[in-house]
Amino acid sequence: MAYNCVVPIKQVPDTKRITGDAMNDDGTVNRGSLPAIFNPEDLNALEMALSIKDKFGGKVTVITMGLPAAGAILRQSLYRGADEAILITDRRCAASDTLATSYILSCAVRKLDYDIVLCGRQAIDGDTAQVGPQLAEKLGIPQITYVEELLDIANGKISAKRNMGNGWQEVKCRLPVLLTVIDEANEPRVAIAKKLMKYKNARTPIEIQMQLKEDNPDASEDELAALAKGKIGTLTEKDLVIKQWDLDFLGADLEWCGRDGSPTKVHRIQSVVLTARDSKTVEPSEQSISDMIHELISDKTIS
Repeated sequence: MAYNCVVPIKQVPDTKRITGDAMNDDGTVNRGSLPAIFNPEDLNALEMALSIKDKFGGKVTVITMGLPAAGAILRQSLYRGADEAILITDRRCAASDTLATSYILSCAVRKLDYDIVLCGRQAIDGDTAQVGPQLAEKLGIPQITYVEELLDIANGKISAKRNMGNGWQEVKCRLPVLLTVIDEANEPRVAIAKKLMKYKNARTPIEIQMQLKEDNPDASEDELAALAKGKIGTLTEKDLVIKQWDLDFLGADLEWCGRDGSPTKVHRIQSVVLTARDSKTVEPSEQSISDMIHELISDKTIS
């Protein structure tokens, strides 16, 4: 039996490169100051979905909510083997916290035929691990969190190994189900050369419009609209237009979206500066490093 999988993914700032200059005064991250990457554990969720497709058949659909630039991770998903990609982009989604994000995603998932929803455990820009469980709650389906191994799917039931930190559980439930996947679950596959060549020119409508505006700065709005219509038509014939949805298409209640639908508020920001009482220079030699290690062990800094 084939199973259809939906994978919500997120483009995130590379938090390994974050500094104080990357923070806004209101406590949010200035995303424009950092390179954007595919959220790492979302790649693990995508890999598990692709593995299900490889073994049982079915379809893998990826969804992301974000700015037009998030089209980049949708293409990366197509390169790896996803069948369909959807961008949810709307100015009214801005400032959505986990509650608003999970609501908007639930509106999108309901428009799809799915058996399993797979999310990364958490995003590195928030580390809340809330969106997956909240999405399951809004969809009204069971959830298995912290999945490190998919054991079996048969007869409308799924079983998975769930990481408990100091052990693991084997959990079984009926489909449909939502899983949150951890980074220990698998090694995400790389892009497939044939699919990369096929989808390298895939674009969302808004990406097409933005590129045409950049390439034709003196064109009028009517001229740009005509150019966009022609370009979208050409890419549609080649199945290279990535779907783009907004809140109106989703039929979302605006009171649950964006800032209005986000009860989370930043109360205070505190900058922590780590300082050392003293310092010691260690020569880059084997003997000096060995002496330093023995010194750290003797004063119980490490054991």
